[in-house]
Amino acid sequence: MTPKDQTPEGQVADAVKGNWVDRLAPKASRPYLRLSRADRPIGTWLLFLPCLWGLGLAILTTGAPTLADLWIAVGCGAGAFLMRGAGCTWTDITDRDIDAQVARTRSRPIPSGQVSARQATVWMVAQAIVAFGILLTFNTAAIWLGVIALVPVAVYPFAKRFTWWPQVFLGIAFNWGALLGWAAHTGSLGSTAVVLYLGGIAWTLFYDTIYAHQDTEDDALIGVKSTARLFGHNSPRWLRRFLVSTVVLVGWATILATIDRSVLSLSVAVCGVWAMGWHMMWQLSRFDPEDGGRLIMLFRSNRDAGLIPVLFFAGALFL
Repeated sequence: MTPKDQTPEGQVADAVKGNWVDRLAPKASRPYLRLSRADRPIGTWLLFLPCLWGLGLAILTTGAPTLADLWIAVGCGAGAFLMRGAGCTWTDITDRDIDAQVARTRSRPIPSGQVSARQATVWMVAQAIVAFGILLTFNTAAIWLGVIALVPVAVYPFAKRFTWWPQVFLGIAFNWGALLGWAAHTGSLGSTAVVLYLGGIAWTLFYDTIYAHQDTEDDALIGVKSTARLFGHNSPRWLRRFLVSTVVLVGWATILATIDRSVLSLSVAVCGVWAMGWHMMWQLSRFDPEDGGRLIMLFRSNRDAGLIPVLFFAGALFL
């Protein structure tokens, strides 16, 4: 076996192979970057994309983008990376005993002994402080929403212990950016943002149920709950329901945001949501709960699914 083919020391089992953390990051920093899931960027995308949805629909509602909106997008991107990292670190701290019992997660930094829980706590706080500094550059409404977002982030790791629907709690946390992105542009919340937020939660239920099917056997042995275990063989039926809910709710929000614009602008924006729905249909057609490799591939493909409306919203701004 050549050095290129060898598994890097400390690599997490479900990390993207050949990722920059394992190849390029200084060795001492790797356990901390792995805590932040920097070797698995899909989570940052899934946290960032609802921010862009909210910002995009807010701009479509009020007029044209400004330089301030560019900073909102950049700030949300940096904040998504940092808060996803802080949230994942918090999850790893609270789940360290569970992770040690699950094949896919026992290689994570804390159960594998790469870092201690105390070291992870310091890293989590450091990430949150930097993210808060970015948040302070936004308006008051966005700042308050960012602070309130800490509540679902704190609760989520415990949800799988008391409910079969932990994916709902993940959706509440991961789609908060739809509200924040809207408020950062408009200075307040609106019904359009709330409808969009609910659509994002339905999307999370879709992709995270697919993701959770990787661990159903281990989860059953240790008593961890998930929608994947709850639905079992009925998962395709439930995934279809989440798909339809996503398209209807995000589409409704898009219509509300573009109703006063040109027919062409409204049509292009709605087509973006429709195209996202077709991507989700493709995922559903490929869904196989027994194929772990396919499950993680489908889960990661939601970056592309979520980017589709962003591109169409951007196009609709110029029509």
